[in-house]
Parts: sequence; structure tokens; C-alpha cells
Amino acid sequence: MLFRVIVAKMGNAEQIQKALTAWAGQFYGPESSLEHVARLSGGASQETWSVDVAAAGKKHELILRRVPGGFQQSARNSEAIGLATEARLLECASGTVPAPKVLGVFSPDSDMGEAFLMNRISGETIARKILRDDAYSFAREKLTAQCGKALAGIHAIPVSELPDLPETPGLAQLDKYEDIYRGFDMPRPVFELAISWLRQNPPPPSPAVLVHGDFRLGNLIVDESGLAAVLDWELAHLGDPREDIAWLCVNSWRFGHSENRVGGFGQLDDLLSAYADAGGQNFSAEEIDWWEILGSLKWGIMCMIMYEAYRSGADPSVERAAIGRRVSETEIDLLNLLEGKA
Repeated sequence: MLFRVIVAKMGNAEQIQKALTAWAGQFYGPESSLEHVARLSGGASQETWSVDVAAAGKKHELILRRVPGGFQQSARNSEAIGLATEARLLECASGTVPAPKVLGVFSPDSDMGEAFLMNRISGETIARKILRDDAYSFAREKLTAQCGKALAGIHAIPVSELPDLPETPGLAQLDKYEDIYRGFDMPRPVFELAISWLRQNPPPPSPAVLVHGDFRLGNLIVDESGLAAVLDWELAHLGDPREDIAWLCVNSWRFGHSENRVGGFGQLDDLLSAYADAGGQNFSAEEIDWWEILGSLKWGIMCMIMYEAYRSGADPSVERAAIGRRVSETEIDLLNLLEGKA
């Protein structure tokens, strides 16, 4: 069987081939073979590889998520929980939330390095296509309710079944991001206003649940029927369920369809109704406002971080510079959110 590997700058192809061959032999049997391995362009913080394995007359389509180079390096301001923990969360979500099935986990001291394998799910992750293409018109009608049900499922996973996760309530996140913002020594009046309002209007606490942390288009696989899988759990933590709901509403994740508060495809009342019908708490739209303001502020500060990475030369990619310029968009969003609030 011809083995084909497409190599990118990051990732040792020989190391990956060797580790995958050994794993496939154990998992599928000694007659299995690798047909195709390709580094994908997606995945800002982790390597993502498409893997095809032939075994017993069948082709098994997989995805490999791997720490860049196979070895974790500490990163300033990183909140990522680690791939082994992310894999465990996918296992906890199995049967409750649409998610890939984990097939193998590799330790940092393995030939592969820190990584895990999961089944590959067909569908689209690019927001522009999901929100505009005719092929997803039916999916867009179903997606709001499906997201509400998925979020309720995530938040209902018993905390006792979860691996160790950080607990980061809203005010703790505000403390962290304000500290990062102050470190730039670059005052922005709109951010100052948002920080002041958030501190003066903290929401009543809610029991801590599993929070996905980055539930939005781009991290969801959507097929022609709607939500097919929830991806990228690397920012998961214990916190307030309203954080996930509001993050999906942040205007930056509507991708130009600002009239639809939920991800550019739906309305908040419909999301909250589906969430409650699936066993989630009964939240009002007004209860989401504080968290959406916090989310917009966080994303604005993240944009500042990315621009600083470009300016300092730590990551001179055009992508970092382009995202850095989006700080001004978050300022407009914050002004719109804060208008009329005491």
C-alpha cells in the first residue's frame, strides 16, 4: 500500500509516520496500513493532521491533534488545558454532546509526542460558508436550537466526572484581562469604560459547571443537517454557563451578520428557549449582557496580544497583524452594548 505524507514546516513527518504505524497495528491489527497523512491548515495553537488508515478492507478517516513539534512549551497568557485533558473531556461528552470519538492518546514521552487521535467527522467549519452557502440553508434553520441543546448538554456533565480543570468565574477573568491590558500601557477609553461598568455591575453567581470556553462558529462542524460536532475544547474550565452562551453572541463571531445575535445565524430568545428545554437553566436575554460585554472586551485584549506578538517579532505573520487591527471593531461593539446602561 502506498503511503503518502504531506509535510508542513512544523511537525516531524518521520516521527509521526512511525508512531501512527505502530498505533494502527495495535488498534486495527497488523495488516493495517497508512494510506494518507496530511498536515491541515487549521489549528492556531495545535497541529492538526488528516489521517487515513486501511484495515480489513475499510478506510478509517481520522484526525490527529498534536502539540507543535510534539512537546508542550509554556506560553504567556495561555489558558489551554493540554491535549490529554481535552481528550478526556471529549470522552466525558460522548453520548451527550455531538463530538468526535477519541481513539488514541499519546503521552509527551511517546514517539508521537503529546497528541490524540479521533474520528474525522464530515462537514464544514468555515463560518463564511456556513452563513452564506445555499448548501447550509436548512442547517441554519436548525442550528440555533441544536446549539442550545449542545450547550445544555455540556453544562450538565457532572463535575465529579471531569478531569481537574481551572475554575475561572467572570470577575477572575476580568482581573486577568485587565492586568494584561494594563501591561501594554496603552490606554483605550472604551476599554476603560467597559472595565468600569463590568466591575460596578457583577452578575449574581451561578453554580460552576463545565464551560467549553470557545463555543462558536469555527469550532463547530456543521453539515447540511446542522450541528455535527463540537471541537476545540482546549479552553474548557469550570465557570458560569452564561459565559458560553454569551461568547456565541459576541459580534466578532457573527462574521458580518450582526442582525443575528447568536453566531450570525439565530436569535438569543430561541437559543435560550432551546437551552432550557434541554435541561439548562432559565436565563433571560438581559442576563447574558454582562457576559457578552466581558467577551467583547476579552477578544479586544486578545487582539492587542496578537498585535504585540507581530510588533515584537515574536510572531511576524500577517495573520497576527490583521487580527491586531480588529481592536477597533471590539471598541465599536462595546459602545453599542453599553449604550443606555447605567
